[in-house]
Amino acid sequence: MRTTIKILLFVAIAILTYLCFMSILTPIQFEKVRTQREKEVVQSLINLRIAQIEYRDQNGRYTSSIDSLLDFVKTGKKKVVLKEGALTDAQLLSGLTEKKAVSIVNRGNKREIAEHGLEGFRRDTTVVPLLEALFDNKLSLESLDKLKYIPYSEGVEYEVDVNNEYVSSNGISIPLCEIRAPFRAFLMDANRQETLNLIDLQEKLEKYPGIKVGSVDEPNNFAGNWE
Repeated sequence: MRTTIKILLFVAIAILTYLCFMSILTPIQFEKVRTQREKEVVQSLINLRIAQIEYRDQNGRYTSSIDSLLDFVKTGKKKVVLKEGALTDAQLLSGLTEKKAVSIVNRGNKREIAEHGLEGFRRDTTVVPLLEALFDNKLSLESLDKLKYIPYSEGVEYEVDVNNEYVSSNGISIPLCEIRAPFRAFLMDANRQETLNLIDLQEKLEKYPGIKVGSVDEPNNFAGNWE
């Protein structure tokens, strides 16, 4: 009987030790996974923000359709200025400006160009694919297609809302956009209970339970809630 009791006590102690260990380890492991996944979600949101801002600049409004946004990036063009050389402090103090320097160079008078020290100065405007202009070839067409989906979500798309009719108290029309990735979409498979605890905490703090950028309620400079 005593041997049986000892065995049961040993098993109980082992179980309690394991549970205590896991109660400490589980949140640590979850935070590690959460940090890594949030980093990828944030980068995706930054890329979507870049695309939306360009869409707004060219169209005067945001789009609530990610498909339309990505098609815009795939097929769009953008004028960029290719720059060679820079004006020195001495040139600027002498009254030379970028506009004046460009005008001198464009006239093609070699003597005038030399007098102003603009031999290596060049400003050319060219049209390039929007994907290249916005992301400097850091995004391929394949990765662009994946941009509509929240990382680790098994195909869940970002939630996008726009408010293109917002008017400030000054009477200024300001298009607004908000893009969201709820925790539930990209963390549940890591640890369901820890994710639910995180969501509950955010809701009690009256904060969005996820990662988002922008706002459709008021202008916030298209800032992310991680910034």
